[in-house]
This record gives sequence, structure tokens and C-alpha cells, in this order.
Amino acid sequence: MEAEANSGSLEDSWAFIQRPGEGCRTVPLAGHVGFDSLPDQLVNKSVSQGFCFNILCVGETGLGKSTLMDTLFNTKFEGEPATHTQPGVQLRSNTYDLQESNVGLKLTIVSTVGFGDQINKEDSYKPIVEFIDAQFEAYLQEELKIRRVLHTYHDSRIHACLYFIAPTGHSLKSLDLVTMKKLDSKVNIIPIIAKSDAISKSELTKFKIKITSELVSNGVQIYQFPTDDESVAEINGTMNAHLPFAVIGSTEELKIGNKMMKARQYPWGTVQVENEAHCDFVKLREMLIRVNMEDLREQTHSRHYELYRRCKLEEMGFKDTDPDSKPFSLQETYEAKRNEFLGELQKKEEEMRQMFVQRVKEKEAELKEAEKELHEKFDRLKKLHQDEKKKLEDKKKSLDDEVNAFKQRKTAAELLQSQGSQAGGSQTLKRDKEKKNLGFL
Repeated sequence: MEAEANSGSLEDSWAFIQRPGEGCRTVPLAGHVGFDSLPDQLVNKSVSQGFCFNILCVGETGLGKSTLMDTLFNTKFEGEPATHTQPGVQLRSNTYDLQESNVGLKLTIVSTVGFGDQINKEDSYKPIVEFIDAQFEAYLQEELKIRRVLHTYHDSRIHACLYFIAPTGHSLKSLDLVTMKKLDSKVNIIPIIAKSDAISKSELTKFKIKITSELVSNGVQIYQFPTDDESVAEINGTMNAHLPFAVIGSTEELKIGNKMMKARQYPWGTVQVENEAHCDFVKLREMLIRVNMEDLREQTHSRHYELYRRCKLEEMGFKDTDPDSKPFSLQETYEAKRNEFLGELQKKEEEMRQMFVQRVKEKEAELKEAEKELHEKFDRLKKLHQDEKKKLEDKKKSLDDEVNAFKQRKTAAELLQSQGSQAGGSQTLKRDKEKKNLGFL
């Protein structure tokens, strides 16, 4: 009986192991074991390694992006103010090491320089999308390495995008809607109304409702603070109703009552940054840093990065199942992709060979045609040369004939002259003789 009982107990235990959740029993421990310290171990390990958080600030120049970052983290970040003369949108990234108590944070702030300053704003969102994808690609390449060092890798993926909306009081600009629509599947978007003290409280309420309505009607998915955790469900649910946050930033401290507070001084009064009756800065700081920073990091990895990773691997030909819905191993995928690549490579080599042969034939035909033209030109020049040579020879012959005739005439003339001179000399002698004879007489 005891053996049967033990056998039944073992079967029950095996069934419990195989089917967790079915017929579970709570067994009290006879003494202290110690696995309740696991959360403390995780906390200590995380604190020793430190944390990273990356914020992307998207908005037109002059909306106070840098000032708000300084106000959020209660420090003065280095950076030069942007001008309105940028030829295109550029992303400027700066990383800072912050320390609060014994917790270290590697903070990266990425700002869009020149966003919305161009006349043609059609492609203003493209540099932002390319930057976010580049960070995903860098992390994916690190994951695909044989020797991975993800525990020391600086994660540059964007965890939160603060989208700064100009306080127009009317509606969202087309640029804002297009940009947020392109970014909502790649990053956690938190819309905020910048410099909200520029419009009245009643206008601000209507503006928030208008923005929310336009985002919903255009299908823009903004980040919703999670409500599945009971400890933060109430506060996050309340804060979701306040989106978009209307914020004011200021690093200037003024004495209000007996305290020094961050505020903005105007001729008509003072706006306190940390006064929830004046703006939503405190709400933004609580939701972004104190309550939901880890969820933003988790959403970036489990949702946005996984979507990018899945699409990228599918483009490379990797799948989880084959057409028969059977598991698809990595080795089979690699072999199939390799064979496909080799087939395409051979096909391209054959195409290049045929193209090379075709171009060689075309070149030979061109060379033959050029050779034929050269031969024809040579024949024409040779014939022309012969004609010119014949003409010159004929001309030379005629000149030689003229020279010979001239020489003959010259010889005849000299002969006649010599004969004439001889005849004249004999006549002179005869006359002298006759005169002598007469004188003698």
C-alpha cells in the first residue's frame, strides 16, 4: 500500500510538472530557502550595470526642445542653438552620463535640427525614420554576431519620442500628422504642446481635444501609459486622459514666497514650471522618468524593434514555418537561401557572360567597320596621292622640255653671236688694209 501510495504521489508530481496550473498545490516550506532575494539580486545587478535611456525630440526650431530637456533633468546640457537656415533636416545626438543617488543613467538626447524650416517639407520625416532604422539595424547586427557582447553594448535605440507641437490653438499641421504617422510604428510617441503659456487656458483645452480627435481620425498611434500593472494603473489611466501634455520649460529660478522655483517671468505675471495649475510639466516628468521609463524601454525592444527585426529577417528569407506549417530550422533556411543565392549568382554570371560576348561581338563589328572605313580612306588617299604624283611628274616633264628648248635657243644665239663677231672682225681688218694701201699711195 505504501509503495502504491508513493507511486501515485510520483505520478501526481509528474503530472504537476507536465501540466503547470492544473491542480496546483501550495506547499509551505519547512525552512528558509532564499529565492525571495531574487528581486534584490536583479536590482543590485541592474544598479551596478547602470541604465540607458534615449530620447528623440522632434519639433520645429524655436519650440524650446533644448530648454525642456534641461528642465526635465535639472541640468544644463551642452549644445549650440539651431538656426532657421538649415538646408535640410539633420539629427544631432549627444550622450551624457548622469548620476542620481547610486543609480547611473547614460542619457542620449537626439534633436532634429532644421525640422520644418524648409519651403518644401514633403520629405522632412525621412532623415528621422532613417536614423531610427539605423539604430535598429546596428542592434540587429550586434545580435547576429557570433561573438555577442550585448551586456556591454551601448543601446542607441530610441526609447521615447517627444513630439513638440506648436501652440497655434487651431489644429495640427500637415507636417505633424505625416511625421507622426510615419513614426508611430517605430518609436513611442508622446505628443506635447510646447510653450503652452502662449495660449489661454480655455483655448488650450479645446486645442488638446482637437489634437486628440485629429490623431484618432488619421490613425496615428501614440504611446499609451500602461494600465495592466495595478500599482500604476490608476495614475497612468488618469494621465492618458491628459495627453497631449501642455508644457513649459525654464532653467531660470525665481523666488516665489519663501522658495526658489523654476519659472518664467512676464510683465503680466509669473508662470511656474512645476505648478500643475499652470502647465503639465510635472505630469510629463512623472510619466516619462519616474513611472514609465522602464516600460518605454521594454516597449521599444518587444514591440518596435521586434517588428523591425521580423520584417528584416523575412526580407532575408527567414521564416518560422514552411508552406506545410512545419517548423523551419535555421540550417534549412540558410541552405535554401544559400542555394537560391548561388542560383542567382550563376544566373547573373551567365547573363554577364552573354552580355560580355554580345559586347565583344558589337565591338568587333565596330572595329571591322572602322577598319573598312580606314581602308577606304587609305585607298582614296593613295589614289589622290598617285594623281598628284602624276600631275607633278607631267609638270616636271614639261619644265624639263622648256629648259632643254631654252638651252638650245641659248646655244644657237651664242653661235650666231660668235659668227657675227668673227665676220665683223674680218671686215675691220680689210678696211684697215685698204686704208693703208691708200695712204701708201
